[in-house]
Amino acid sequence: MIKWLEKVGIRDLTYAKEKRFILIAGPCVIEDPKQTEMIAKEILEVIEPLGVPFVFKASYDKANRTSIKGYRGVGRETGLAVLHHIRETYKIPVLSDVHSVEEIKSAEKVLDFIQIPAFLSRQTDLIVEAAKTNKVINVKKGPFLSPYDMGHVVEKIRSTGNHKFLITERGTTFGYNALVNDFTGIPIMSNYGPVIFDATHSVQSPGGQRGHSGGHRQFIPTLARAAMAAGAVGLYLEVHPDPERSLSDSAVTFPLSKLKPLLKECLEIYKLVNQFPKWEKGI
Repeated sequence: MIKWLEKVGIRDLTYAKEKRFILIAGPCVIEDPKQTEMIAKEILEVIEPLGVPFVFKASYDKANRTSIKGYRGVGRETGLAVLHHIRETYKIPVLSDVHSVEEIKSAEKVLDFIQIPAFLSRQTDLIVEAAKTNKVINVKKGPFLSPYDMGHVVEKIRSTGNHKFLITERGTTFGYNALVNDFTGIPIMSNYGPVIFDATHSVQSPGGQRGHSGGHRQFIPTLARAAMAAGAVGLYLEVHPDPERSLSDSAVTFPLSKLKPLLKECLEIYKLVNQFPKWEKGI
C-alpha cells in the first residue's frame, strides 16, 4: 500500500486522469501498541479488496485537551516507535500530528504524512518547518477559519517548494460547544488543493461535556456521504474496536466493525460524482 505514495505526489494522485479515493483512518490516540497494530491490521483487511490508498493515523500526543486530566497518549518516543513498526510491518504510510517546531526533526524520520492540528492551522513557523521536510502535509482547517482562509495556509506550504499537501475539513464553530459543516467549503477549498473530510471531528461538541468533548456519532455516515457528493477526495475517520472505551474522543469515534459498509457507500458516491464534468464555475 505504500507504493502509491512513493511513486507519485499526493496532488498528482488525486488529480490524475484516474482519480483515487484516499482513506486516512486509525485510532484518535495510541493507547496500547498491540491494540494500535491490531486496528491497523483490521483496517487493511477492509480496504485491500477495495484497492483504496490507505494512510494509517494515530496521535502519539494529544496536546489539545479540554482538561489537563485528559489522556494525551504514550508520548513521542514510544508513539513514533509504534508507528514505525506498523509502517515497516504492513507497508502502509503513517500520519501523526505535531504541535511544535522542536518535534518535527524526530517525527519526520518516521512519518510519511505530517499533520498540522486544527487549532494550530495559523501557526506559520510550525507549518513552514513541517513543509520543509517535503513530507505530505495534512492541514486540518481550524473551526475558526473560513474556507477562503485556507488559501493563505496553502501559500505557506508552497512557499517552501513543497506541493504535497491535503486540506482536511472538520467543521466550523457555531456558538458554544457546537460545530456545523458548510459543504460549499469543499469546492471552495478544492481550488487550493485536494480536500479530505474528517467525518468524526465534524460531529464533535468541543468541550461539550465540561471536562471533555462530546458529540453525535450517529451522524458520521450522513456527513461522510454528503462530503463525497460535495467533492471531497477522501475520508478521515477515527476508528476503534470499542468506541465507548476509547481514551480520547470516545463520543465521536466510529466503530471499526462498521467501517466496511460506510466505506463502500462513500466509494459509490465518490465514483458517481466523479463521472460528471466540473461545470459549477460557469454558472
